[in-house]
Amino acid sequence: MALFDRFRRGSIAGGATGGPEAVRARLEGAMSRRRLRGWNPPLENINALVASGGPRLLARARELVVTNGYAANACEAFASNLVGDGIKPSSLIEEAEVRDRVQRLWLAWTDEADAEGLTDFYGLQAMVAREMFVAGECFVRLRPRRSEDGLLVPLQLQLLQSEMLPFEKTEVAANGNRIRCGIEFDGIGRRVAYHFRRRHPGDSTDQRVAVPETVRVPAGEVLHIYRPIDAGQIRGLPHVAPAMVRLFLLDQYDDAELDRKKTAAMFAGFITKTAAEEPMMGESAADPDGAAIASLEPGTMQVLLPGEDVRFSSPADVGGGYEAFQYRTLLAVSASLGLPYHLVTGDVRQANYSSLRAELVEFRRRVQQLQHGVIAHQLCRPIWARWMETAVLAGALDLPGYTSVPARFRAVQWIPPRWDWVDPLKDIQAQVLAMEAGITSRRKVVEATGYDVEEVDRENAVDAARAADLGLRYRTSPGETQGARATPSRRPDPGDGSEAVNTPEESRGRDGNATRRSGQTEQE
Repeated sequence: MALFDRFRRGSIAGGATGGPEAVRARLEGAMSRRRLRGWNPPLENINALVASGGPRLLARARELVVTNGYAANACEAFASNLVGDGIKPSSLIEEAEVRDRVQRLWLAWTDEADAEGLTDFYGLQAMVAREMFVAGECFVRLRPRRSEDGLLVPLQLQLLQSEMLPFEKTEVAANGNRIRCGIEFDGIGRRVAYHFRRRHPGDSTDQRVAVPETVRVPAGEVLHIYRPIDAGQIRGLPHVAPAMVRLFLLDQYDDAELDRKKTAAMFAGFITKTAAEEPMMGESAADPDGAAIASLEPGTMQVLLPGEDVRFSSPADVGGGYEAFQYRTLLAVSASLGLPYHLVTGDVRQANYSSLRAELVEFRRRVQQLQHGVIAHQLCRPIWARWMETAVLAGALDLPGYTSVPARFRAVQWIPPRWDWVDPLKDIQAQVLAMEAGITSRRKVVEATGYDVEEVDRENAVDAARAADLGLRYRTSPGETQGARATPSRRPDPGDGSEAVNTPEESRGRDGNATRRSGQTEQE
């Protein structure tokens, strides 16, 4: 036995020095045995895959989001969690007065940002998020305007769908630059232009004659918003792509099951006869195929003739495995989309507080990656810089020293929308304790709610001044010590006739919930 063990160890050791072939033989995913013999994917770059299958993938994704309820709901959930009511800027300019002027002008301009006049800047963010889900990318063209257009800042934004940039346009330009999937690159790989179609290829209502078919737009006037999943990727992939096949087949299965039940439910019963006799009560004339139908009415009593029999239809049920099958399939769809199950289906029957919170924490980590790495970096940051430059050149903003040091004025922090938790009381109490312990700042806590701390402070100051002028007094007024452990600044003297003010610890009963009656002392 010992001799066999030594032989086996020697064989393993000899195989370890057998070169790359021996190493590859131990990688299960690289084996070519019976189970994996048919798995031979081509070694293609993602850009080649997008160029060949992009148009069909895009068409199927758009149809799926329009016709499939789960896909439509997932698209709205993706957009609402990614941008919500808007990812908003908080200027970091040191001068308070200048910072306030910049913020006020930006807020006023957001209502004029859309070139089509249908929504504001934050509505455009939501449209970009939906396009990322459906098409994987969206193009934003920066449109300078004339001063006579009457805009606060002569700049507007135009959204262009992915179809406007042809996947098949891959060639060498007249200037020697390479055009790949509609994007023109210079000799060192920088984007210099986009070759957009003049009209949407699927819009039959636009009958303009496009001559030439595409127009060259400098890259400095276009923002390409997409999430690159591979190094060197130049076009986006639909976020819904991994779940498209399952959603399509599940929708067909549901339609077939629904149609089967509908057809079976139309037949109440079947009448059998041994010979052609008198027609039954309510029996209509035979159709061209020789089949007659007898209708039933409430209270009908039919006398059957000898040899006649009635058999009622009992259609087969969907079976006990239908619900489990749907659940497992939709779980796979949700995992493919990177969305929680309850956001895709609206089904929270099997959820509880702990499971929902654990699911949302991981989901929001992914969303924060997209918020900061894609939306804020690719969309919001360049628009803020171009907007400020345009405002200064148009005279809408007076920023002395901007031309010499523009980075000092462009400093900005983008605040994503707040997260609503299942139990907000516990989270607010945790935030208050973190502030009291110095673990976090009040600015961070306020910004986590989706608001600017300076705007909140101004509103609190205005509310406090108005309440003081009107003689109003609330349980917690702005400017006072707040939080779960707030205590009064002094204890009342029982001899001066003042009303006793208890601390929160004194106001709570032994169980932490019941409170003492007004005026009750500790001795009582």
